[in-house]
Amino acid sequence: MAKNQSNQIKSRREKRVRLRIRAVTRRPRLSVFRSNTNIYAQIIDDANGKTMVSASSLELKGKKSKKSDIAKEVGKKLAEKAVKAGIKDAAFDRGRYRYHGRVKALAEGAREGGLTI
Repeated sequence: MAKNQSNQIKSRREKRVRLRIRAVTRRPRLSVFRSNTNIYAQIIDDANGKTMVSASSLELKGKKSKKSDIAKEVGKKLAEKAVKAGIKDAAFDRGRYRYHGRVKALAEGAREGGLTI
């Protein structure tokens, strides 16, 4: 598969996921970005276009662990911040990433932290 074709597939997946989320719910959106080394998550209020809460693996510097374990900790930290801010539920926006590995671990961590996805 050519690189351009791979990017097109990822772009279509991202658009499909976002359309489903915006069509179905008015809840805030838990958006995930994953790089090779770090993972970032934020809860966004699309009505106002504001980021309400955010967390990333950069906040957990010094922890030596598997990437999926770190992603789970980021999910727990995000859920902890969200509960303090009065957010109880959110729509999970995985973007262009498959629900597998680090993205799945982050979602599970957020659920364990008390956030309903």
